[in-house]
Amino acid sequence: MSHSTDKDHKHSTYVLITAAYNEETYIEKTILSVISQTLPPKRWVIVSDGSTDRTDEIVLKYAQTHPFIELLPLREKHTRNFGAQVDAINAGYHQIRHLDFDFVGNLDADVSFAPDYFSRLVEWIERNSDVGLAGGFIYEEIGGKFQSRRTNTSRSVAHAIQFFRRECYDAIGGYIPLRYGGPDWCAEIMARMKGWRVESLPELPVFHHRPTGGGTGLLRYWYQQGFMDYSLGSHPLFEVVKCMRRMRSKPYVLGACARLASFVLAHFRGGGRLVSKDFISFLRKEQLERLRESFLHPFRNGDKSYKDNGFRSNPRPAKP
Repeated sequence: MSHSTDKDHKHSTYVLITAAYNEETYIEKTILSVISQTLPPKRWVIVSDGSTDRTDEIVLKYAQTHPFIELLPLREKHTRNFGAQVDAINAGYHQIRHLDFDFVGNLDADVSFAPDYFSRLVEWIERNSDVGLAGGFIYEEIGGKFQSRRTNTSRSVAHAIQFFRRECYDAIGGYIPLRYGGPDWCAEIMARMKGWRVESLPELPVFHHRPTGGGTGLLRYWYQQGFMDYSLGSHPLFEVVKCMRRMRSKPYVLGACARLASFVLAHFRGGGRLVSKDFISFLRKEQLERLRESFLHPFRNGDKSYKDNGFRSNPRPAKP
């Protein structure tokens, strides 16, 4: 991938939306990354979802000298659940949907990246007209060094950095607030259902600065993930294989078992699905095809490890 500058993309514009809740510890790193971009956004709406710390103060400080930054504070009290972040993102998109732009990105408030990140990403998407959703690879700090997240895969883009072609984003209706989470996964499936390609680029590292929670928090997270998988229609066979392969992720063995247990529990409870029958049929067809690829071509494209909805690559080490 070649490097480029804003001069090369004078006809391409993008907007960013960030949902932030009490992010004073991390958001300045994200802001510094965005304002240093060789291809800056046309508008960046940071939605402060009832923050009670210095988040708003920090954002306003930079907005004074960078007019493309806009703070949108949400003051109405609401339950902190999986849908709250999506509601904040949707509020941000409503704020800028009248603008003329080519791409829209969801950006978490705890990441950082190189100054040419968006320039290179836009350049790559422009060269691939069938791509509707793209992004880089997430790196997390392990033992004092940033390493590629085990679950990275070229077939899926992390929610923290999902970057859409506007036509694709509008076609899927943006993010959907879901009871058990998974709006990013849902968006990916709907994009492919609409005929768009989804791809993550190993050569574009994005550094995630929020430390992973403790064992108890992780175990609760994995348990919740099983309900999410069931609610979106994941195939039972795919779920079993996936959980078996995720036993190496923290909390080792216990997390995968908790996820499978909650999936089975949801199945016997017979809870309602949160997506259409067409969505479930499409997802399961994809999952079964990937199972076949996994067993028939275990080292295809260099992907040797399984993820919720794909495989991963092993990019070169990088520094934040």
